[in-house]
Amino acid sequence: MNFSWYTRTLLAAASGLTLALSFPNYNLPLLAWISISLLILASFRARPAVAPLYGLLHGLVFYPVCLPWMDVVVRQYGNVDAWTSAGLLALVGIAGGAVCAVFSWGVAVTSRKSGLLACMLAPFLWVTLEFARAHLPIFAFPWNLAGYAASGNLPLVQLTAVTGIYGLSFVVVAYGSMVAYAILSGRQRAWKFVLSFTALLFFVAVGGRYLVPSETPRFVAHLVQTNFAQSYDYPPDWMQVHANDLDELGQISVDAARRNPGLIVWPESPAPFSLQDAVFAARVQQIARDSGSDFLVGAEDWKRIAAGTRNAPGKWVATNSAVLLNPSGERIFTYDKIHLVPFGEYVPLRRWLTFAGKLTADIGDFTPGSVYGVGKLPDGRFGSFICFEATFPDAVRRFTAGGAELLINISNDGWFGRSSAPAQHLMMARVRAIENRRWLLRDTNNGFTVSVDPYGRIVAELPTDIRGQLEAPYDFRSDLTLYVRFGDWFAWLCVLASLVLLGMVLARS
Repeated sequence: MNFSWYTRTLLAAASGLTLALSFPNYNLPLLAWISISLLILASFRARPAVAPLYGLLHGLVFYPVCLPWMDVVVRQYGNVDAWTSAGLLALVGIAGGAVCAVFSWGVAVTSRKSGLLACMLAPFLWVTLEFARAHLPIFAFPWNLAGYAASGNLPLVQLTAVTGIYGLSFVVVAYGSMVAYAILSGRQRAWKFVLSFTALLFFVAVGGRYLVPSETPRFVAHLVQTNFAQSYDYPPDWMQVHANDLDELGQISVDAARRNPGLIVWPESPAPFSLQDAVFAARVQQIARDSGSDFLVGAEDWKRIAAGTRNAPGKWVATNSAVLLNPSGERIFTYDKIHLVPFGEYVPLRRWLTFAGKLTADIGDFTPGSVYGVGKLPDGRFGSFICFEATFPDAVRRFTAGGAELLINISNDGWFGRSSAPAQHLMMARVRAIENRRWLLRDTNNGFTVSVDPYGRIVAELPTDIRGQLEAPYDFRSDLTLYVRFGDWFAWLCVLASLVLLGMVLARS
């Protein structure tokens, strides 16, 4: 089957659009199952020199449609004009499209030898490229991988405890590959296979929910939703101006812990919170003492670079941190965020992005942490990952492999307003609970603040855009999933299969 360039262009654009519409807030997840088939059709037997353009077009459609909140954040908090904001979103589309261009090229080259081999290669190559997206040295951005579109189905998403999210992406793309092959070959046998696989997926998706276990938690945590209005700049007297708000939050925290003793959690710093600020430090220490509880709080933490190091010894640097205070108000654990947000907490390639002048001038650089530390509570150990880190499967897995029996995610999604970003962020964090088979406590500034069980069910949730606390049930678990034990074994298997299949094709060229 030989499509015109015009048809191929429409198919590639439709592929990006349908995949984007499968994510929040469009919420049409069934479209994901056919979206990649459209890109395969667009790339099938295309000229290798032209085929990458179809993958690029897929990315140029997918990212702006799926991530329009980027434009909102950059314009509102980066103080840049509409054209600069559009340019930055276009850069994201080009970067993502460049990855998809490799997919289109691989399908095109392979399909010139064998249509069946090209459709076999597709899911392996797609997962390989998703894996690469999570490990790019500067622009790592594994947001909205294809498998997340199917993560709303409770039985299907349990696969991630074995393979990580990449296994679910593989299933979604493999289904699309089968559909593409059935269309291209026109064989009745191929269509029968598609129908059989569809029936199997339907049976698992509908009937499998009755086989997913449930748990009865023994503990409760108090997740405090601070609900501060988001701002990029904070005046020097912010703490004094908001003294009543902080008093209210302290009272909410203490009253909740006295009524029902348990861990108190505040979200990723939604304001100029720093334990080097004597006023703020005194407040949080008092909350811990008055409540008689452990208290995990998000804050900026300033550190002096040790003497004898190669990078500016003696210089003060800031980290985005989660700090645990014991009931006596003493700091007993600190985790410094490792995966920082590009264009939010640092500017990649700042020297070359001069066109974004105001943005690069305003965004300060946090210093990334380096240790996936595990903290201790009276009844077990926990790992606390911060905001954007919820999108990195292997990063969260490291906490569990290091002994964490509970996962706590603190985040400030106030930057996103009520765009699709908070729902997308929650969708990905929820999968981390399943991959690790851990209870997940997720505390945010303005939503979504939730408790998630080890199988991905949201068992408690606080309404968005209110100030209050959620009595979040949780427990500790010490068992290890295959994903925790062996990491990204499935993704590496896909890398190997892709190299072998592409090597076979190129060797015969």
